[in-house]
Amino acid sequence: MTAPVVGLDPQRVLIAMPGCEAATMRLATPLSAELGHAAVSHFPDGESYVRLYTPVHGAEVAIVCTLDHPDEKLLPLLWLAIAARQGGAHRVGLIAPYLAYMRQDVIFKAGEIRAAEHFAALLNPVFDWLVTVDPHLHRISHLSSVYRMPTVAVEAAPAIAAWIQTHVKAPFLIGPDDESRQWVEHVAGLCQAPWAALTKTRHSAWHVEIADLPNISPGCAPVLVDDIISTGRTMLAAASLLQRAGKPQPVCVGVHAVFAADAYSQLCAVSAEIVTCDTIPHPSNEIALTGPLVDAVSSMFDLPLPSGKQVLV
Repeated sequence: MTAPVVGLDPQRVLIAMPGCEAATMRLATPLSAELGHAAVSHFPDGESYVRLYTPVHGAEVAIVCTLDHPDEKLLPLLWLAIAARQGGAHRVGLIAPYLAYMRQDVIFKAGEIRAAEHFAALLNPVFDWLVTVDPHLHRISHLSSVYRMPTVAVEAAPAIAAWIQTHVKAPFLIGPDDESRQWVEHVAGLCQAPWAALTKTRHSAWHVEIADLPNISPGCAPVLVDDIISTGRTMLAAASLLQRAGKPQPVCVGVHAVFAADAYSQLCAVSAEIVTCDTIPHPSNEIALTGPLVDAVSSMFDLPLPSGKQVLV
């Protein structure tokens, strides 16, 4: 039997959920991690099937799964994490560049649930840590309010600000609603650019109204900045206001490229350019976050092992 050895770094293994292979490969080399191999599929009756082929006994394991379309991804993700635990992994972490259900953070009407905390409750038992990018923290002030594990929320603002400084002359940053204020203010500070946040009334997911535009100096290029572009209706409403005011078509910048239904094509028709970070694979991805993600994941891999655990070699 192999004796336990204390003080040696455990093997690092990254496992990609389907669709996250490219992101996983970008992370593996700078993290000095092995690419794990797993099968994720479905039985004819629709039940999820997973099989972990890579030995993970004694390893630090991280599963890479960006959580757009979360309902179809969740069970296979949980099963794969359980397979890694059954395989003897010391820890199993989750790298979820986009973290779902964070916008369902309050009960508005009787009979609803605060889905953010219940989604977290599904992940808490099977993962030891979580790394994500700009989760939608609005009425939930910190991930630790719902996630009972070490977490790191990577900020996309520095990379977004660098892109705007390089590609947009005389930018005027606009947050299309009050919830976007925290992101646009941060990015504008890094860019040293003027900014404003608009006031929005949401009638439904597909129908929003926005109040009057701020005074935008002549010669400035409007840049709409938000964390999540989902239906795109908030940015569309802001772009329509700009058009009616005789302003140039805006550059639209988002962290997470959700783009439900026809959102992307609709936004393309009224924008000078649409740019997103690479948290969800999409043709608009132009802003890479590999560097800050590597730093965040490294900090998790370097956490002390849980009490009573030793590295087996």
